[in-house]
Amino acid sequence: MSSTRINRVFGLDLIRSIAIGLVVMSHATLLAFPNSKNPIFTGIRILGAIGVDLFFVLSGFLIGGILLRHIELQKTSADDLYGFWKRRWFRTLPNYFLVLFLNVLIFLFLGNNLPKSILLYIPFLQNFSTSHPDFFTEAWSLSIEEYAYLLLPFLLFFSFKFFKNSNKEKLFLWITLVSIFCLTFLKVLYYFSAEINSYNDWSTSFRKVVIYRIDAVYIGFLAVYIVRKYSKIMEKFKLHLLFTGLLIFILIHVLVYSFNLVPQSSLGFYVFIYLQTIIFSLALLFPYFSALNYSGVFFKPIKFISVNSYSIYLVNYSIVLLGMQEIFDVFNKSILQKIGLILLFLSVSIIFSNIIYRYFELPILKYRDRKYKRG
Repeated sequence: MSSTRINRVFGLDLIRSIAIGLVVMSHATLLAFPNSKNPIFTGIRILGAIGVDLFFVLSGFLIGGILLRHIELQKTSADDLYGFWKRRWFRTLPNYFLVLFLNVLIFLFLGNNLPKSILLYIPFLQNFSTSHPDFFTEAWSLSIEEYAYLLLPFLLFFSFKFFKNSNKEKLFLWITLVSIFCLTFLKVLYYFSAEINSYNDWSTSFRKVVIYRIDAVYIGFLAVYIVRKYSKIMEKFKLHLLFTGLLIFILIHVLVYSFNLVPQSSLGFYVFIYLQTIIFSLALLFPYFSALNYSGVFFKPIKFISVNSYSIYLVNYSIVLLGMQEIFDVFNKSILQKIGLILLFLSVSIIFSNIIYRYFELPILKYRDRKYKRG
């Protein structure tokens, strides 16, 4: 869910803004219409899940690009890898631990019991191979990204030492492909051992578990490799790829709706096809958006949302939404009052996240950029 503060690309800021918008709007429906089965709200909630998938591909695209730049600059030593991790950790960990601490305080203030696995949140192990606890639920995706940043870069830099005379860009491609292939075996094990009775069972035990989802980030690695390696072809066909990605995205959901595909009766589809197709369709958008430039009237609002997106993601549900549910009885509100609650939810999420960005996140990023130069 991170962003790069210099050399910004408008198209990637737009993707980030779309992703956080989908997530927040899906949460807004849970606030105002928590038990509604209306197809419109169901669709918005599905798009919220897609928003997180979009974040995964975007993160892989950005981080893969940084690793490829390291390769171009021949910064492939152990010190360079550690420097890469330190910059990542300065970007992701302070906000995470701040919001984790706030969640703990709120839980204790409300008299709730903390999960027994609370200490596992520190090394991001709370959903490594099992379902995420019902506490600070946004953290499930952060665990996936953190281990994605650890695993493949380590394998990549290790391979540079083992295959000293090999083409390092080709190693980047093959290590990424092999990692994705090997992770598929974990999905096979899940398929033969899981007992699924609902969409929620599948979502918590598979969609939100680290070992089954980090390959989504690595699809972003492949996307940035292809965009950079075949830049002329990507430039020529970027619109074709954009519409192909959108078409695949629409068709897979038409298939789900038409045949009433649900995890409890079509587990193989949801384990091996659905998410992979979604991630692939999203990756096809990046040749277009990574080359998109714009400086019109919407530039500043989109940049604002983009730079605040990480903080918005962290606070909008566990702190703002659940806090409002403690204060307001949404079941006895009129439609106009519920719309007012949604507007309040959006406003508080943006204001609170901007305070965190300005007075906590941004100073830390400035310190990082002084201390550890960008690769």
